[in-house]
Amino acid sequence: MELSQIKHKYLQIKLTLQLHIVTMITKLEASISMNIEGEGIVSRKYTSISMAVIRRLPKYYRYLGELIDKDIYRISSRELSTITNFSASQIRQDLNCFGGFGQQGYGYNVEELRDEIGKILGLGVNYNAVIIGAGNLGQAIANYPHFVKRGMNIVALFDTNPKLIGMKIRELKIYDVENLTEYAKENEVKIGIICAPENVAQNIANSLCAADIKGIWNFAPVDIQIPKEVKLENVHLGESLLTLLYLLNENEKK
Repeated sequence: MELSQIKHKYLQIKLTLQLHIVTMITKLEASISMNIEGEGIVSRKYTSISMAVIRRLPKYYRYLGELIDKDIYRISSRELSTITNFSASQIRQDLNCFGGFGQQGYGYNVEELRDEIGKILGLGVNYNAVIIGAGNLGQAIANYPHFVKRGMNIVALFDTNPKLIGMKIRELKIYDVENLTEYAKENEVKIGIICAPENVAQNIANSLCAADIKGIWNFAPVDIQIPKEVKLENVHLGESLLTLLYLLNENEKK
């Protein structure tokens, strides 16, 4: 494997958090019909679109944003292919799942395409979220200021450590986890972010489901069991690290 490929994989891992939150929000929109204004856009269920396609949409959204920052407002599928490392035919096929956007001989209007993908991803909808586990990872997520742009509004943290309960992280109060279900119900919380140890992750998930949560973003290194109507996105950072180590090891063998 070439060094450039290794670097590309590293960048993919580095962007895991940002891409996963968009995917989580997309899953929360999974049962909602798309009704996007504009020529060629059709109404359909997200459930008819494969998750492989859905997982590529956040990357298109990000790369299109970078193009706008560079004052590039028109692009062909071939040019977009060079940037994203997806084939031009794959890009056209993905976008055609939602009715198609570009014009033959012109390509894509970058701003319009990004706006439409944002609508497909449900970025116009905001969800209240809580973090369970106010340790290093939980605090890092709480301190990240851009999640609200992705539709997630973190409203509180929860923990079992009496030294942390009552403290604030970026104006967000840390509550006793015993109050999780009640708080989630009273504050219309839709997303639970589990940053707790694996031995308590399932109990936390149960408490969230008891509050009629709609989605769980799970950072605990364990597979949790939840009702099928609750959307789950696992982010196992250790597995991503092992993938990177494998790629580095394979490169060293050459």
